[in-house]
Amino acid sequence: MNQNGKPDRTLLENQDYNFIKTDKHLGKHVILLGLAGSYSYGTNNESSDIDIRGIALNQKSDLIGMTNFEQYVDQKTDTTIYSFRKIITLLLNCNPNTIELLGLNPEHYLYLNRIGEELLANRSLFLSKRAVHSFGGYADAQLRRLQNALARDSYPQREKELHIFHSVRNAMYEFQNRYSSFENGSLKLYVDVSGNPQLETEIFVDADLRHYPLRDYKNIWAEMNNIVRDYDKIGKRNKKKDDNHLNKHAMHLIRLFLMAIDILEKGEIHTYREKEHNLLLSIRNGEFQKADGTFRSEFYEMLTGYEKALERAARETALPDEPDREAVEAFVMRVNRKVVTDEI
Repeated sequence: MNQNGKPDRTLLENQDYNFIKTDKHLGKHVILLGLAGSYSYGTNNESSDIDIRGIALNQKSDLIGMTNFEQYVDQKTDTTIYSFRKIITLLLNCNPNTIELLGLNPEHYLYLNRIGEELLANRSLFLSKRAVHSFGGYADAQLRRLQNALARDSYPQREKELHIFHSVRNAMYEFQNRYSSFENGSLKLYVDVSGNPQLETEIFVDADLRHYPLRDYKNIWAEMNNIVRDYDKIGKRNKKKDDNHLNKHAMHLIRLFLMAIDILEKGEIHTYREKEHNLLLSIRNGEFQKADGTFRSEFYEMLTGYEKALERAARETALPDEPDREAVEAFVMRVNRKVVTDEI
């Protein structure tokens, strides 16, 4: 930490980060390390953890041999370092959690070599209208977390069960894309009167599956179970802790809209939200939350305004439908050729 209590580059000298030097996939292969999370957004407080994200080149054996490296995760320090190959794929999809690595404040890069600098110089190659759906999808997930949590607290049991039902049904729309098709059977969800004396109504499922992969069925059941389980935690909830999480979700919801609008309107990635710093902190500090845990109408009016601004930016943006894949491929080949020819 420096005198202002903010992380600086000496952070990497801490022995907890020795794995960056010693792991065979990292070391000289690392091209970029930067702060992530609240420090990179400018929304950190005294309880904020330090998160680090980075990029490491694939080794020669990954490119022309039989080894494979996607990412390194160190849970103790909350550090994730992506392989060059994986980060390029994520950036092409304008993935919010990784595209923000290309728009940090200069002081938030803890390590940056020449190839890392070249990647930053080519950040515009990855920007496209895909940001509408990628950032919009992440924002929708944050909004659903808010709605689900508030529903658990304020709805009578009958309405809570309907809310759970709609959440599970929405999740099922994604199953067709991730799992085997339902050609050999069907799953039907519905709400009916419960035989459980503690429940007025209950979600039921009619399952008729034949010759269906067990692993896919396990994953489907697990996703539905996780949604129900999250609701059932209401009896064990810590209100102060949960309110802090709600406010953090609300803050990130607005932040995602701000970043997406910048990308679409200006073709720029601004991870640190200097202009909106006070607004985001006020949301995180609970200034838009009422005593009963719900949010004031001003928050939803603000949210509606940003939703409309994103829709307008999506219509008027000068960004292409797809990123410049040919230019990205040329850059990737140039970097990987140096790896293969031992120029790194």
